[in-house]
Amino acid sequence: MPGHIKLVKGQADPDPTEFLLPSIEMKRADQQKVYDSKKSVWVSDPKSGGYREGLLESGDLEDPAAKCVVAVGHEKFTHKSTEIGKVNPPKFEKCEDMVNLTFLNDASVFWNLKTRYQAKMIHTYSGLFVVVVNPYKRYPL
Repeated sequence: MPGHIKLVKGQADPDPTEFLLPSIEMKRADQQKVYDSKKSVWVSDPKSGGYREGLLESGDLEDPAAKCVVAVGHEKFTHKSTEIGKVNPPKFEKCEDMVNLTFLNDASVFWNLKTRYQAKMIHTYSGLFVVVVNPYKRYPL
């Protein structure tokens, strides 16, 4: 048995479900997220090197030459439409298999891995492959 959990002879192994699947409470909380299917987008964040979620105010995402204005919090940024990714609907928060994501872009993959890692769900499928984010802790899996 890993790390902090000792295996006692005759005792059942601990249930690993909390480390593999999101709970009903987590899913309900994720459904409350503000989402607009036409305006919710990801933009790159030069400060952190990651992505931030914003709302598209003007521009056309379908036109690769278009400039788009995105509001992130109280700030507005201008990006090319090729630098912007669409946000997945809230039902895909902490998705077990990233193949099911509606919009498969870098930001959506990173966000899914990050939210699952923060919820102690370190195993995520990507088709036939498993992506494991190592927390440097032992979980009873």
